[in-house]
Amino acid sequence: MAEEKPEKSEKTEKAEAPKETAKKLGENVVLIGRKPVMNYVIACVTFFNAGEKEVCVKARGRAISRAVDTIELLRRAFVKDLGVKEIQLGTEELTREGGRKSNVSTIEITVAKSESK
Repeated sequence: MAEEKPEKSEKTEKAEAPKETAKKLGENVVLIGRKPVMNYVIACVTFFNAGEKEVCVKARGRAISRAVDTIELLRRAFVKDLGVKEIQLGTEELTREGGRKSNVSTIEITVAKSESK
């Protein structure tokens, strides 16, 4: 057996998790990272197929564009009766290795299925 090499992670940044995110992080939240957009679209579709009425997509920094791509692809190709319920923008302060602080933009997009008759 070959020893698995851990993925290279950004050790220079430490996120200070906001307290509201910890308790709000429920079943219907998709956190956007570095994976391909389709992975996140499939995660959202899975939530809707499981009976969820709304899904929250969260991203920060460079992943914000991937979050927007996820929502647009979801709305246009997979869930036709999907509407954007809420968009929240914010900033998180990260402490880097040298004790330096930097700001990172965040976005939370909540989408909901509209009631079909």
